[in-house]
Amino acid sequence: MAQVLDKELLKYWGQLDGAQKKSILGMIKSFLQPVEKYSHISIEQYNKELDEAMDRVEAGKFISHEDVLKKSRNW
Repeated sequence: MAQVLDKELLKYWGQLDGAQKKSILGMIKSFLQPVEKYSHISIEQYNKELDEAMDRVEAGKFISHEDVLKKSRNW
């Protein structure tokens, strides 16, 4: 299976321009980053952050999707 995928990847790779190749190479490198690079939090911290986010929503401290769309039209 891996050989088939390798051949297919090479087939498409040759059809890409430099910018596309650079973008895909960056994505591949990100997949190969060591796991330690990513921040891990405890389940307790995760739940605390969720509770805090829920409190903010209940207090009305959020921006609706519709408002974000309106604001983004001016960017």
